[in-house]
Amino acid sequence: MSGANAQRGEASLRVAGEALVLRPSFAALVAAEAELGPLFALVERAAEGRLALGEIVGLFWHCLRDRPAALTRDMLGEAVAAQGLTAAMAPLKVLIGQILAGR
Repeated sequence: MSGANAQRGEASLRVAGEALVLRPSFAALVAAEAELGPLFALVERAAEGRLALGEIVGLFWHCLRDRPAALTRDMLGEAVAAQGLTAAMAPLKVLIGQILAGR
């Protein structure tokens, strides 16, 4: 799998020793919005420090490019929790920046 392409608004997240690419495509963001509610409200909650861990994992899940077949959402959640919220902030900031700015 190739690395994240910053020109496309992609970010990377390490799960089980593998760098996974998060890409906020239109389809990914529509799926995330269907589950998590309006993206603008999600961005507002993030800005206010009220974004829940489940919401972060949900956004990451929907934005995963080339999701490994063996990866489950629970595994992704466990990996994010094990790394801590500080590690999740870098890719989250990239995704939120893309939600606000577009491409």
